[in-house]
Amino acid sequence: MKMTFNFGSFLSARSVVGETLHELGQKHNNVWALTADTGGALATFKKDFPDRFIDTGVAEQNCAGIAAGLALEGNIPFIAGMIPFMTMRACEQNRTAICYQDLPVRFIGTGGGLTSGGGSTHNAMEDISIMKSLVNMTVLSIGDPNMIRDIMILSMDYPHPLYIRLAQGKKDRMLYEPGTRTYKIGEGITARDGKDATIIAHGEMVYVALEAAKTLAAEGIEVRVIDMYSIKPLNKNLLLKAVKETRNIVVLEDHLMEGGLASVIADAFVDGNIYPENFKRLGIPQVFAGFGSGEELRKKYGYDDTATVAVIKQMLK
Repeated sequence: MKMTFNFGSFLSARSVVGETLHELGQKHNNVWALTADTGGALATFKKDFPDRFIDTGVAEQNCAGIAAGLALEGNIPFIAGMIPFMTMRACEQNRTAICYQDLPVRFIGTGGGLTSGGGSTHNAMEDISIMKSLVNMTVLSIGDPNMIRDIMILSMDYPHPLYIRLAQGKKDRMLYEPGTRTYKIGEGITARDGKDATIIAHGEMVYVALEAAKTLAAEGIEVRVIDMYSIKPLNKNLLLKAVKETRNIVVLEDHLMEGGLASVIADAFVDGNIYPENFKRLGIPQVFAGFGSGEELRKKYGYDDTATVAVIKQMLK
């Protein structure tokens, strides 16, 4: 299988969001941009479409409520903000104002996992668990900034609420050569093939999984890597294929090990009577992780590429 990774290149996901939203604003007069005091990347949209830009200040509940009202009038509101406050502070409004009415509001959140650098109050450890529990909400976690534009454009025809999780969004590593992949809600990507085990990851952890797979390949262990960017809905066929062909499954995510993608996959296994030979979760334990870079904290809590390599070696003994 040809690899299409371009690990030497970085791109700002926030810039891609801002540029794409401006592009959509030019084409569609029902596109609105909303933020709660974190809209630096939306400056061009604000300048060119001031009548369709709203900054509520530090009031995420208001941001969600206004977005619901705009959607009821036939608009497509995009909310850009920090994940902990977007998903927890405004949780009631997200549920009752947006999801209950099944409105096409798009949430684009930065700071996924332990990437914010802002400590436990700013770390997004529970967001996937919260957002996937909401009726009608779709949950995506994006690892390659180039994917964001395609997903945002695709969302223009998507009738339901949509949550897009990003990492810090300032310097994001590109995984796939532009134009080599197509993205659909409810799908995933086999980023690397392998027969001995499968690592299923999302967001920034896809790169970590690929690095672990590269290390293992040098020792003769071939590991498949699946970029499961669509968490809800989940591509169960891709999951079943991985179990049948590799038998050993590791779920690697920058989220609490309970409630995130690993829990979604475990539910799919039980509901579908699917039984891998081995199944292991790697992610944030039940702690408030504190301060540090994402890389430092992944190492501290045992879910970096080195820890992933060790787990797979033990699994295959």
